[in-house]
Amino acid sequence: MDLILLVISAVLVNNVVLARFLGICPFLGVSKKTSTALGMSGAVLFVMVLASIVSWLLYHLVLAPKDLGFLQTIVFILIIASMVQLVELALQKLSPSLYQALGIFLPLITTNCAVLGVAVMNIQKDHSLIQTTVFGAASALGFALSLLLFSGIRETLELADTPRAFKGTAIALVTAGILSLGFMGFAGLVK
Repeated sequence: MDLILLVISAVLVNNVVLARFLGICPFLGVSKKTSTALGMSGAVLFVMVLASIVSWLLYHLVLAPKDLGFLQTIVFILIIASMVQLVELALQKLSPSLYQALGIFLPLITTNCAVLGVAVMNIQKDHSLIQTTVFGAASALGFALSLLLFSGIRETLELADTPRAFKGTAIALVTAGILSLGFMGFAGLVK
């Protein structure tokens, strides 16, 4: 039951993008098309889960026992950068079109604060390895949910008769705010 609550909390209540405001750069940058949003979601899912597991292992097996907790952020960033390189190489070989569509946003996963934030939250909340894996996957699913919802709305807004002052970034930011307010409705669901 605790794992189910952890999933509901990570996806809906404490969504990394819409409640914690982490990962805004790819959220705004890759959300113009649903196809690129889906590709970015898959890449973030892979990187976030693996980075969460590897960072948890390194923290508990190396950093904490040797009293090197102060190196946590640097080590986690190196882990994330390595995972992103793996994803980038895999996409380049397996799906060149998706690799081209994601463009600069794929390497930006390295600096996606949502991935680093989830790795740090796992340590701060003293999650077990299973909880870390579930929280990493659920946070990535929450990221994907918000990204796909937002990209669908943005595709629809491209066809809408939007006032000229609101075209482009302005309507995207207003829409993101409204979407965030909608997710605030889940606030009391899980403590």
